[in-house]
Amino acid sequence: MAKKTDVTKSSKKDAGKNPKKKGGIKKYFRELKAEINKVVWPTRQQVVKNTGVVLTIMVVMAVFLFGVDSGLGAAIKAILKIGS
Repeated sequence: MAKKTDVTKSSKKDAGKNPKKKGGIKKYFRELKAEINKVVWPTRQQVVKNTGVVLTIMVVMAVFLFGVDSGLGAAIKAILKIGS
């Protein structure tokens, strides 16, 4: 027969406690600054290159979707003309 798994007493005690600890807001901003300093920021050249790639893909997709929309619209009009 399988045993029931019991929740430990300490987890029951901790469930109702407030998770805030001392040094709240100051500690938060200190840790935030430490994490931001770890980030490897892209160079200006990388940002310009990536922006160009994104804009190019957006234009290509816009032209593609315009073509699909126009083609489907023309097909639907042709089908409706046949039916009338």
